[in-house]
Amino acid sequence: MNVLLTVVLAVQMLSALGMIGLILVQHGKGADMGAAFGSGGAGSLFGASGSANFLSRTTSVLAVLFFVCTLALAYFGNARPASSGSVLERAVTAPTEAPTPASQIPSGGTSAPPAAAPAAPVVPASGAGQIPTK
Repeated sequence: MNVLLTVVLAVQMLSALGMIGLILVQHGKGADMGAAFGSGGAGSLFGASGSANFLSRTTSVLAVLFFVCTLALAYFGNARPASSGSVLERAVTAPTEAPTPASQIPSGGTSAPPAAAPAAPVVPASGAGQIPTK
């Protein structure tokens, strides 16, 4: 299965590069107007209209091949067995040192009061606490 994916991906890359090259070689529809008035050789290698037919047909074949490879890669990508859960559930979590809330509940038989938590310093809500006083 892995070899098939590699072959399909290689065919897709080659068809994409071939399409890019063929599209850059072709001339636009406006270029025929200049050739009609004698400003260039319209049919040098493939004949008068042969280059447009050959290049456009080859581009069409490569485009169809590219889309077929894209659909095949999408199908094979979705056909892989999905792992259960999300990525966050599979992440490794570091053990915490803090005690659990259940261990902080005092038992009914002990008379030792829980230790008072240290009071946090009171900070004003505005920036008035940062102004030095005399």
